[in-house]
Amino acid sequence: MRAADARLAEAVGLAASIGLTIVHSAVLPLRARRPATLLGEGQVEMAADAIEEHGIGVVVVDAALSPVQQRNLERAWNCKVIDRTGLILEIFGERARTREGALQVELAHLDYQRTRLVRSWTHLERQRGGFGFLGGPGESQIEIDRRLIGERIVKLKRELEQVRRTRGLHRSARSKVPFPMVALVGYTNAGKSTLFNALTGAGVYAQDQLFATLDPTMRAIRLPSGRTVILSDTVGFISDLPTQLIEAFRATLEEVAAADIILHVRDVAHPDTGAQRSDVISVLNEMTTGPDPALDENWQRRTIEVLNKADLLGGAASVAGTDDAFSIAVSALTGEGLDPLRAALDARLAAGMETVEYALAVEDGARMAWLYQHGEVLSREDTDAGILLTVRLAPADRARFEQS
Repeated sequence: MRAADARLAEAVGLAASIGLTIVHSAVLPLRARRPATLLGEGQVEMAADAIEEHGIGVVVVDAALSPVQQRNLERAWNCKVIDRTGLILEIFGERARTREGALQVELAHLDYQRTRLVRSWTHLERQRGGFGFLGGPGESQIEIDRRLIGERIVKLKRELEQVRRTRGLHRSARSKVPFPMVALVGYTNAGKSTLFNALTGAGVYAQDQLFATLDPTMRAIRLPSGRTVILSDTVGFISDLPTQLIEAFRATLEEVAAADIILHVRDVAHPDTGAQRSDVISVLNEMTTGPDPALDENWQRRTIEVLNKADLLGGAASVAGTDDAFSIAVSALTGEGLDPLRAALDARLAAGMETVEYALAVEDGARMAWLYQHGEVLSREDTDAGILLTVRLAPADRARFEQS
């Protein structure tokens, strides 16, 4: 279970990441959840005094509020109230840059907002409509809004499905020039983008703030063996990730499903690093269930834990790993541990490779070049009949080569 102070610090970080100025924060223990306001009467009054004293215009409640609870708290405090889900949606809406990211955020936001229309439209009368001269009672504004939102959601889901198909075509294209895929996953602000930049030399946006990365980014890198792999940076996870976002960001998470190796990046210096690890594993396990699972149940077998920010704990040698996962301590900021990480990627890829022999004609230069590019040539023998190569290949690459 998370410490209350750590949970509060995370909520403060979330609010600050979208430019909110934090003037007051407090932990309010809940003995029981009140259906009307979530908090007890005394806590609501105490918060109201603080809101009035500091002139607060927005209150963030680090919990999931029902529409009724949100409405009642806004009336009691006379200011705007947003819950944890609403706050995360605001952050995602501000950070999404690609069309895919924008579609995903809008879908999640509409799905969330659809249940809260009563807060905005209860004061409106029914609109006149229907057949005949006088017209019937017609639709109320809330019904019209729900219908319009429903229509927009259907359209967004169609567009996102097209995005998924397009990403599937891109993956198919990559499989024709196959490079292993390595996906970075981890809790938000664990240092995934900093590690991505350190390994690739890219300039991906990386800041010490929550959800600095929302849209997936890919770069090719070369490992010590000369093997090329594609590294993918993905959105960070967070505790109590809104259900709407798990569904809406499925297309982004599909990159994880397609990965040959998953790098689970952890902020090992964070006081809640164990709980953060559990949150990430829980979300990934959810992706293995349902009628159309995105991940296979053995995803942890292809996972390497990267214990990042080791520089804050005295260096990589001072960091202890976990018993149930292969782990490597690194500092993406200083570069310590990156060479062992690259070697570990090489070793993990090589472990699943098969050694085969091929006899090629001398004039078959294109196929020979393909083997050199995508496999590890162990020996070469030039004979009068042609060239005999002993090559170590990934099973998928072997199948592609033999079918070509």
